[in-house]
Formats: sequence, C-alpha cells, structure tokens
Amino acid sequence: MTLTPSRQATPELNALVHLFYPSLGDLGEFKEVAENEMPEVPRKLLWHDAHMTVTVESHHGVSVDVRVLKAHVTPSHYSRRILLTRQSDGRVVQFGIVRLNSTYLGEEVRQAIESESTPLGRILIEHNVLRDVRLLSLWRIEPGSDLVKIFGLDKPETCYGRTALIYCNGLPAVELLEIVAPLA
Repeated sequence: MTLTPSRQATPELNALVHLFYPSLGDLGEFKEVAENEMPEVPRKLLWHDAHMTVTVESHHGVSVDVRVLKAHVTPSHYSRRILLTRQSDGRVVQFGIVRLNSTYLGEEVRQAIESESTPLGRILIEHNVLRDVRLLSLWRIEPGSDLVKIFGLDKPETCYGRTALIYCNGLPAVELLEIVAPLA
C-alpha cells in the first residue's frame, strides 16, 4: 500500500482534542510515528484509506455500535466524542473525536448522523455518499486517565491512533481522531 501520511498534522490533532478536552495532555501523550513503528494489529487497523467502521468490524468479526459520549452542534458543524463497541459483548474497541462540516452533507445524511444511533462510516456508505478517506498522521499514545477508564485498563497501556479527513463528494467534510483500544 502506498500511503504517505502528512507530517504536518499536529494542528488538526490539537483542534480536534480541544473540542472536548482543555489540553492534548488531558487525553494522552501523542507522538507521531511511521507505520513501520507500529505493532502489526494497530497498523492493520489504522494504516489504510478506508472507513474505520468497516475495518474494525472486519477485524473483530462482528458489527459495532456507536456510543456518543458528548456532542456539540453549531449552525455549520457537528462534533462528537464517541466509542465504537462490539455488538457481541459491548467491549470498547475504538475511541474517537469527529467534527463534520454539516454544510457539505445532505439533510438526510446530517439527520442520520445527529440521531447518534449508527456509526458514521455505515451512514455514509448506506447513503451512497461519494467519499475519500485521507490519512493524515499515525500516533503512538500514552493514554491519560480518561482513555485508561474508557478502554477499561488497569493501568496505562500504549495505544495507537490516527488523524484523517473524509472528503464527501469532493469536499473536506469530516475531520477524525481515531484511537484503537490496546490489544484490539
């Protein structure tokens, strides 16, 4: 695969995290890494240009549900802090922060997203929205107390994530921070 992540993605990371946390350090310590610096499973889950919903479901062999922890709505944007959980046992397999430019999505798609009942990737696929996922950066993360709690860890364990953009119908509509649970 020939993906070339940007090495200039820190502003996007900070902007996304600041939607829900006072500082980046409140979520964890982030270090940008290359794909060859990641263990096999996180690399498989993060180093691609597909939707995480599809990738995570394929990896775990079960469908996932979305759980919205908090959301912000403005006239032009919808942002949410989410978890993806396995339908089979409710285990958290991914944490994420998403910011969507609502003006780039149709009303039906926007309403489906804001209903907070279906993972974003599944909505875009089901509504046949032309999409292009672009990987920005890969991250090694030493989780802060919130991520430790979210992932149900006894102590902090290194985890990995990515920042990405989804272009919908040719427009940069969705900004993403996606972090997979350790030992996913």
